[in-house]
Amino acid sequence: MLHNKEEIIDYKQKMDYLDHLEAEAIYILREVAGQFENPALLFSGGKDSITLVHLAKKAFRPGKFPFPLVHIDTGHNFPETIEFRDWLVEQLGEKLIVGLVQESIDQGKAVEQKGKSASRNALQTVTLLDTIEKYGFDACIGGARRDEEKARAKERIFSVRDEFGQWDPKRQRPELWNILNGKIHKGENVRVFPISNWTELDVWNYIKRENIALPSIYFSHERDVVLRNGQWMATAPFLHIDGEDIVEHKSVRFRTVGDMTCTAAVDSVATELDDIIAEIKASTVSERGARMDDKVSEAAMEERKKQGYF
Repeated sequence: MLHNKEEIIDYKQKMDYLDHLEAEAIYILREVAGQFENPALLFSGGKDSITLVHLAKKAFRPGKFPFPLVHIDTGHNFPETIEFRDWLVEQLGEKLIVGLVQESIDQGKAVEQKGKSASRNALQTVTLLDTIEKYGFDACIGGARRDEEKARAKERIFSVRDEFGQWDPKRQRPELWNILNGKIHKGENVRVFPISNWTELDVWNYIKRENIALPSIYFSHERDVVLRNGQWMATAPFLHIDGEDIVEHKSVRFRTVGDMTCTAAVDSVATELDDIIAEIKASTVSERGARMDDKVSEAAMEERKKQGYF
């Protein structure tokens, strides 16, 4: 317990930058719990959403989370990610809601892409918006960060979406002096980004400090891959491979985790956290550089976000 001004100043001086980022994220999570009636935490099984879960434990334990975990499952996920998701949920004892892209396709709400570069990644928007409507979520917590992609750099911490789930970057609210405004009209939704001010390197340093468990695909491993547009794609039953493709067996890892049809691997021998951190420090390409869906156009991410994407 801090009793005077000098003790408070001394405590703040001893805090490192990760302490400040952690404190900010915990404050945001508690604001969500205080301001919204029915929030949810969007969980992909990737390092950023896993970090959010760890922060939620710090914010709300020993009590239960004031929100369920929600996973929008494309059906084309890495098996290692799904296995980790189920293990983590069992360890947490928290509620998991899974929205299935396959159901959206079966219901005719989403149309499966065709061709060699077909992916279900963009179809997640339909399933996400239906899941939000079905369960009446008024806020969805996500692990997006401003350093990932230029469209995400336009986001606020509390990002308001209209009654159709659409995002308009020109109509976002100012967030001065850490004051977060969660007031919305009926039917509107807020996407919340507690680690928006973190970088990829911050996340990895925090994972190391907190000893956070991750899916094995973040570390170097051997697997079959095929070269597509200069990127190594993991082979899978639903990845279209023809006579022009040459399958190779390589040592790789993944910097980001998404649909297998749009998430590329990087050459790597990093099997330890220190090795991964060193790789990131030396890299000249952002982690989203390994996402094929972001290469469709310069504004690919922004267009998807305007439609209701994460």
